[in-house]
Amino acid sequence: MDGGGLKKDLASTRRTTLWAQATVDLAVFALAPDGTIASWNRGAIAIYHYQPNEIIGRHYSVLLPDDADRHPPPTFDAELDNAGERGSCVIEGWRKRKDGSVFWASVVTTVLLEDDGTLHGFVKVVRDETEKRQAHDAVIESERSFRLLVQGVTDYAIFMLSPDGRVSSWNSGAQRIKGYNAEEIVGSHFSRFYLPEDVAAGVPRRALSTAASEGRFEAEGWRLRRDGSRFRAHVIIDAIHDEAGTLIGFAKITRDVTEKLEADLTLEQTRAALFQSQKMEAIGKLTGGVAHDFNNVLQILRGNLELATTRYSREEWLMNRLVNALEAVDRGAKLASQLLAFGRRQALRPVSVNLASMLRRMDELLRRALGETVVVETVVSGGLWNATVDAHQLENVLLNLAINARDAMPDGGKLTLELANSMLDDRYVRSLSDVPAGQYVMLGVTDTGTGMTQEVIEHAFDPFFTTKPEGAGSGLGLSMAYGFVKQSGGHIRIYSEVGHGTTVRIYLPKSSAETVAPVGHASADLMGGSETVLVVEDDLKVQATVIEMLAGFGYGVLKADNAEQALVILSSGAHIDLLFTDVVMPGSLKSPEMVRRAMLLQPDLKVLFTSGYTQNAIVHAGKLDDGIELLSKPYSRADLAAKVRHVLGTPGRALSSSNSARPAGHRSKPAELHILVVEDNDLAREAVCELLLMLGHRPVAAGTATKALADITRHPFDVLLTDINLPDLSGIELAAQASSFCPGLRVIFASGEPVERDETRSFAWFELQKPYTFEELQAVIRKVVEEADGR
Repeated sequence: MDGGGLKKDLASTRRTTLWAQATVDLAVFALAPDGTIASWNRGAIAIYHYQPNEIIGRHYSVLLPDDADRHPPPTFDAELDNAGERGSCVIEGWRKRKDGSVFWASVVTTVLLEDDGTLHGFVKVVRDETEKRQAHDAVIESERSFRLLVQGVTDYAIFMLSPDGRVSSWNSGAQRIKGYNAEEIVGSHFSRFYLPEDVAAGVPRRALSTAASEGRFEAEGWRLRRDGSRFRAHVIIDAIHDEAGTLIGFAKITRDVTEKLEADLTLEQTRAALFQSQKMEAIGKLTGGVAHDFNNVLQILRGNLELATTRYSREEWLMNRLVNALEAVDRGAKLASQLLAFGRRQALRPVSVNLASMLRRMDELLRRALGETVVVETVVSGGLWNATVDAHQLENVLLNLAINARDAMPDGGKLTLELANSMLDDRYVRSLSDVPAGQYVMLGVTDTGTGMTQEVIEHAFDPFFTTKPEGAGSGLGLSMAYGFVKQSGGHIRIYSEVGHGTTVRIYLPKSSAETVAPVGHASADLMGGSETVLVVEDDLKVQATVIEMLAGFGYGVLKADNAEQALVILSSGAHIDLLFTDVVMPGSLKSPEMVRRAMLLQPDLKVLFTSGYTQNAIVHAGKLDDGIELLSKPYSRADLAAKVRHVLGTPGRALSSSNSARPAGHRSKPAELHILVVEDNDLAREAVCELLLMLGHRPVAAGTATKALADITRHPFDVLLTDINLPDLSGIELAAQASSFCPGLRVIFASGEPVERDETRSFAWFELQKPYTFEELQAVIRKVVEEADGR
């Protein structure tokens, strides 16, 4: 090297040495090949706190920490060996100051070689990175704490999504709520939690799009768990961006709010039910009171009208007007009876009833009331329980519901009557204050009519509320049904949709008692005909029996033991009017398929199925298939006759005459009685006293209980005829006091409301329901006499 180059190298080396000595942010020092410290700059003094005379000549290892457990250093030899192999080594690690404290250092070790390649030593450049390390550790600790926090949350599903919606993290709350563990779900698209219809509608995609554009998305909806069950979820999705504003994913928080939703719905339903119950109770009391007063008015009218008819019976023009007026009173009495039904004040006699039998008895009545344009179908579940109910009143309710259904189907339609066992559990009745949980028999009445709006449903049970034109209905049919069902300890509910018909479901308490035989009614004529019936029945005894019954009705009867024989007969050219076939038949050809082929052979053929099974080939989801007529086994002769005529669609001919009316027996005039009449209404009191005079008795009138008691203390009476609601004392209390003054006194309570039964009363009493007829008054007087004679 020439002198100029040497001078340049010396100058460069000097400048480097001056830089190393002057810098204070970096510790720059040299090591001998054995690791002893050969130089020490101002930065090393600032960082390590050693003066040059304290550290030069000492081994570099003095700068390494002693606590290997807390601050494990790199292997010293490995560090220098690595530098020797690669020319330099860059590491980070803990280093020790003079006072023993440690700091986090970034260390660059560079090898110094002689011109001939021999090792001259090492140069170390050290930067104090403690603050950077602390910040890094803080971030790591924060992330660890956050991760522990997120994992510890079990009430919320907290997880991260990639920008395209794939799950990248999963906490324990997510596993508890959704049912998946992390291994099953990480990497999957979050749309798998949504209902299929929501995925098809693009709901997950819109959620991410909204979060990405607006920074946040929040909503509620139904989601799926791993087992396929649904839950109501409250969802928040937040967009996550990096420092540059780039979308790097989403944070999603899901809370299961199913219980809250159910609680809110139950609370709302409870409030609505309580309001409805209170409203109906208040209206019931009002209408009950109105009915009572109305009956008093009707009693005045009836008493005076009947008095007038006895005096002017020979004047035809006047008698016609009086009869018309009495008919109007009867209509008013019926209206009052409906009001009492709504007010839950009827005198019910509930017994154990088989509702299926009741429906069978009403079949013909309903068909006549509904007309030919309405098809009636009855579906009865197997093993039906008995119900505790007043059968006669239930028949009235059912007839009213059927007529309402008919009016909702002006162009005709289908009426389905359904009977099934039902369990109203605690969850169902939670919002119904007056319905106990338990076992019920459900009677459903479904039409295919115009349906109701929600507003109409809310008022449907209100008395006098009607959507029919003026004069077409009183508006008391449903309110009467409501009052009757409630008084019977049951539950009634309306389901309806505009344009899709209405279902009214009545739930009546289950009865474990044996059924009580219904009161016999004069049966309608059995109807027969001359048509030809093909009976298909594999049970030969049943076949013989039904053939004999049909032949007795006048029909021509052919028989077949199975479906194949039936098709042979039908294809032979013989004209068949009605195919009467069992549903379950032996062999490969089943009855429904046999009927299908039969209809191809004779398109005008009528078909009537019969079966002893509640579930079979023509019944699906608890209902008969459309267009199917079924006569369930066992059936009576009358059932068979009526069903055959119904399916054939013509009246037929009567087989027997109806019972003729029997003349009433002669009724002897009762003995003369001393009767105290207590009635606060002057006109009613005057009318009943005149009627009693006509019957040959000696009435004494009193307008108050006080006057009546005064009369009883002065004169003996045989009978006390009193209203219950008197201005100064209850009629029942009056009767109790009067019987103590007059032993043997018989009491007749005349009232517009049923009289409460009380076995503790010490006097004989009878009931006369206002408004009563002359004959009803005469009948109760006769009972009094008969009871007295038999004592």
